[in-house]
Amino acid sequence: MGIKKIILLMSLHFFLLTVVHAQKQSVPHGLTVNLLSRTGKVYLNGYPSTTPIEKAVSQRENFQFTEISARVPFFGWIVPAQKENTRQTAYRLLVASRKDFLLKDSADLWDSGKVDKNSSANVLYSGKQLAPGKVYFWKVKTWNQQGEESGFSEISAFKTAEELTDYATDRYPIQKQDEYPVKINRIGEIRHFADFGKAAFGRIRVNLYSDTGTDSVIIHLGETEKNGAVNRSPGASIRYSQYKIGLNKGWKTYLVTIRPDKRNTGAQAVLMPEYIGEVTPFRYCEIENYNHPLQEKDLVRETVFYPFNDFDSHFHSSDTILNQVWDISKYSIKATSFLGIYVDGDRERIPYEADALINQLSHYAVARDYSMARYTHEYLIRKPTWPTEWHLQSVLIAWEDYMYTGNTLSLAHFYEDLQAKTLMALSDENGFISTRTGKVTPEVLQSVHFNGEIRDIIDWPHTGILGLEKEEGGETDGFVFTDINTVVNAFHYRTLVLMAQIAETLGKTDDRKFYDKRAAKLKQSFNTYLFDHKRGVYMDGIGTNHASLHANMFPLAFGLVPEKQIDGVLKFIRSRGMACSVYGSQFLLDAIYDANDPEYGLQLLTSTGERSWYNMIQVGSTITLEAWDNKYKPNQDWNHAWGAAPANLIPRKLMGIEPLEPGFRKISIKPQPGPLKSAEIKHPTIRGDVTVSFTNNPGQSFRLEVDIPANTTAEIYLPFYTGSQTIYINGQSAKYIQKGNFSVMEDVGSGKWTFVVER
Repeated sequence: MGIKKIILLMSLHFFLLTVVHAQKQSVPHGLTVNLLSRTGKVYLNGYPSTTPIEKAVSQRENFQFTEISARVPFFGWIVPAQKENTRQTAYRLLVASRKDFLLKDSADLWDSGKVDKNSSANVLYSGKQLAPGKVYFWKVKTWNQQGEESGFSEISAFKTAEELTDYATDRYPIQKQDEYPVKINRIGEIRHFADFGKAAFGRIRVNLYSDTGTDSVIIHLGETEKNGAVNRSPGASIRYSQYKIGLNKGWKTYLVTIRPDKRNTGAQAVLMPEYIGEVTPFRYCEIENYNHPLQEKDLVRETVFYPFNDFDSHFHSSDTILNQVWDISKYSIKATSFLGIYVDGDRERIPYEADALINQLSHYAVARDYSMARYTHEYLIRKPTWPTEWHLQSVLIAWEDYMYTGNTLSLAHFYEDLQAKTLMALSDENGFISTRTGKVTPEVLQSVHFNGEIRDIIDWPHTGILGLEKEEGGETDGFVFTDINTVVNAFHYRTLVLMAQIAETLGKTDDRKFYDKRAAKLKQSFNTYLFDHKRGVYMDGIGTNHASLHANMFPLAFGLVPEKQIDGVLKFIRSRGMACSVYGSQFLLDAIYDANDPEYGLQLLTSTGERSWYNMIQVGSTITLEAWDNKYKPNQDWNHAWGAAPANLIPRKLMGIEPLEPGFRKISIKPQPGPLKSAEIKHPTIRGDVTVSFTNNPGQSFRLEVDIPANTTAEIYLPFYTGSQTIYINGQSAKYIQKGNFSVMEDVGSGKWTFVVER
């Protein structure tokens, strides 16, 4: 074939791909029901199936599928955008009991008609009553501000649950995927050592041969290796297990069933669904006493995770360490999703609020999924854990759910629970709360659904093994516990601020005024009684002069520090380094970036010291650790997503992508690169992907390219160098508003934009 013909065929192929892509984008896509985007997907024993859901419901197979439990579901879609500044002005939504109706652009259950609204998310069903246990079909079309009408979307399906309720949060089934080793080494005559490249939760399936049917092999599974073999004594809570298989004659396939662990299958633990079976985290597999050749396809890891699209997000920068930190953090969110609910790792498999907040923000940033975060949040409202601050974090989680989804149903359903979670019942005349002054009554415990002792935590561990007051140093930077605790009250202040906004959102005006007043009072008391003006730092509490990193980073992260005191508090924070746990690092980096110190933020994110994310990679893990190193938490596990804060810190703070209005109706794009030369990111949102890239010559020039999804606007932050600088938008000189060290472009519409700042 001649070169001209090859070029012609390649050009034609590219043209056809472009046409297909354009056609796809010219109709609404990314359809969701109750925030779930794959409601018609069918699984068989955890594996994706090709059977349509309308047929699967009547076949005798062990199928799994998403079930919609609410009597009145809500719909969402991504608005097609082929022009700049595209806004939806109307939609038409059809719901039918049979696909045939929709193929004729009609519906027997609901034809919304042309609705003159810009809503593309959280559109409540308003048709005939849905029956339980039935499959339904729907599609949608939109109009833009030019009056242009899109085509109808592809037809999507969903099945209602066998019992319907007024409110519920549904999830996808857990998924399995077969993965093969990246390498297999034969060691001597009777041993094989396989590396799957990354650790994952799952079990092993092997194809083995026996001449006689009388021999047996030993399977070793583990998260770490030692001297070219699976480490039999890894220490801490790092996983290792072995299994003996008696072989039958000839070639046979053996599935190793994982033994339940007493601790992570106990009364409080979340259990694996029966169709998945028990799993264990492992990267390495060693087969002992096997003298036949072992091929790659003979060894299969049945890897388990909540459905996850690896292509939903992307990040790359000029800093190779930052790239590796992103990779391990993103992968950790996928790998630890094996239960469909955020848990603390494999040691206990129990949800905790502190883990859930970091998981939630990180999951939003790496995948277009909101169901797992909401389900975990609502689980924890009814089954909370013991730390004071973690009860308070339920309010923070609820607010992030609303900001990322724009959906008020969870806020409304759990409003009274969220009020109780502020722990305002423990407050004194100055607005401070305390768990140590006799106010934690049975009524208070009942209001937060907890049966036990609520205790302040600050960070974990406190000192020594499991915080049992040994001599070993802990992760609290020497925090001194008092009755009036600075960190606890910083969290309390944040809950009051957010409850005021939640009340406003739900139309509860009197409540909003009440919470605003309480927040203002606490802020005044906080800065009167807890701030040391002489040293310019916050003390750990009333009754101590000790000032820790935690007593300063939390007030800074939660907006308690007066403007004139920020530099002093930030200086103290810098002096302490990473004197907190991987959990505390979330709030430390939030505080640093919110105080506009990207140089120090980047320094911590890319640190190669022992207390760094890079250290997790260096010690050999492919999932983030529970602690910076085994020495800081001797019983730590190697599969703990609360160590994956960079998965959200890089998108939210370094690249600066956050919702300004609920459901990403308006987006803030505020990159803070510091000395970072270049970076690019793809960030999924409920309204479509946001892409951002920059080229940075610090102090001299800055180039920012963004692609904003339709039906949104953005506020763009660029560096401010001097009053004589010039800003160009798509090559044209433009005006801007100065806000501190930033040049701000307001109300930028959807589409591709290039901004250049020149000094």
